Amino acid sequence: MGLIEPQTEFPLLATAKDVTELLRLDDVSKTYITDGQRVQAVCEVSLTVRDGEFIALVGRSGCGKSTLLNLAGAMDFPTSGRVLLDGISTSDLNENGLTRLRREKVGFIFQSFQLLNTLTVLENVELPLQLAGESDTRHRAQQQLDLVELGDLGARMPHQLSGGQMQRVAIARAMVHSPRLLLADEPTGNLDTITGNVILEGLRRIADQRQTAILMATHSAESAAFTDAIVKMRDGRIQEVVHT
Repeated sequence: MGLIEPQTEFPLLATAKDVTELLRLDDVSKTYITDGQRVQAVCEVSLTVRDGEFIALVGRSGCGKSTLLNLAGAMDFPTSGRVLLDGISTSDLNENGLTRLRREKVGFIFQSFQLLNTLTVLENVELPLQLAGESDTRHRAQQQLDLVELGDLGARMPHQLSGGQMQRVAIARAMVHSPRLLLADEPTGNLDTITGNVILEGLRRIADQRQTAILMATHSAESAAFTDAIVKMRDGRIQEVVHT
């Protein structure tokens, strides 16, 4: 497939009529002012992601991958253009609306796991539900640990786990509130190849079985091979989209 013009919207699975559009970026740009200088992190990006799609954002450090994830998850907002998450423009929401949107529809997975060392494994998974004022939090957290095959490790502390186990706990935490969109920023960056593949296979199952949309930033071609499509980025722009 040839280069994608910056202003062109690219629906990744346009022929899937029974799949619901979840995330839409319309001509999105993001500019920062750093040390008095204007830096354009994302430039005129248009992209559509549907339920159940597993999409990789690939490119060198500084190409805009992490910024695009933050924009998609309403952790940051475009300088121009708009981000629609489940039909809602993230820039139009107040703080309460943004908090609700993130808690109900978005899950985050990070390279550094970001587990709280003072909480047990089970408590880490349970925490998002508690913050949202949900009920039956312990049982639901245990169910998620069971799904990532760590159900018998709930009483352990994070430092007692391997890197792969910690990332599986992070996935359980991100999925405990059943988000429709999962954002993963270099989720296998701190793991060896075999362990990383276990994590990627788990993400693949989440997309296929739960119809959760996954947008993953990675610099690894091997990791990107687990996805439905690879969005190649350079200097804040989409350069090419390759279906795997």
